[in-house]
Amino acid sequence: MIVPGPVLALERLRFRWPGQSHDTVAIDDLSLAAGEHLFVRGASGSGKTTLLNLLAGVHTPTSGSVRLLGTDLADLSASKRDQFRADHIGVIFQQFNLLPYLSTLENVTLSCAFSARKQQRATGGSDGGNVNAKVTARRLLEALNLGEPLHDAPVNKLSVGQQQRVAVARALIGDPEILIADEPTSALDADNRDRFMELLFREAEAQNCTLIFVSHDPQLADGFAQSIELRSPVDDLEAVS
Repeated sequence: MIVPGPVLALERLRFRWPGQSHDTVAIDDLSLAAGEHLFVRGASGSGKTTLLNLLAGVHTPTSGSVRLLGTDLADLSASKRDQFRADHIGVIFQQFNLLPYLSTLENVTLSCAFSARKQQRATGGSDGGNVNAKVTARRLLEALNLGEPLHDAPVNKLSVGQQQRVAVARALIGDPEILIADEPTSALDADNRDRFMELLFREAEAQNCTLIFVSHDPQLADGFAQSIELRSPVDDLEAVS
């Protein structure tokens, strides 16, 4: 989908859980264009997960708006928000959320089963179905240094670093416009963290994804053109760059 204007636009965004006296998320204005990268940091309880759920349409704002690709998510029904997320967003979870009973390749192509749009883009618009999606998945895995012998291996037999790269490939298949990474480096040492960040930036830039990366590690912020810090619910959001 190609739309004029920003890929992501937040305006006077507020979210407050029922019974709370303070907003969990409060962002007055934020926009990202195609291919831009945003770093979101904050301590535990600062609203990082809530913000991601708002961006993904899992929650809707108490007030204000979240617009992705020109669409106000609050204007969609819950089922249409689910489909919008499946069609346009790739997510790298902190714990990867890979299915242990599927192979490496099957984990990567799984998102195409929930999105005809991703299926079409993964197959180059052909009618080849999952066969061609597997070709695209193999290409992604090779680009992430996961060779063919690992493609049909049970994913739970892979190392943590290999599983992380499978999670990246699954998030990228079907060329999503928006890539959300939820603290994917939290369990990595410094060397592996740096290698992962290089890989993530390279692949996001190759697909011109808008990357939203969430972490509590301030050392990672230097690699991003934009960053924000979420404070506790009683504080305002501070723009740090």
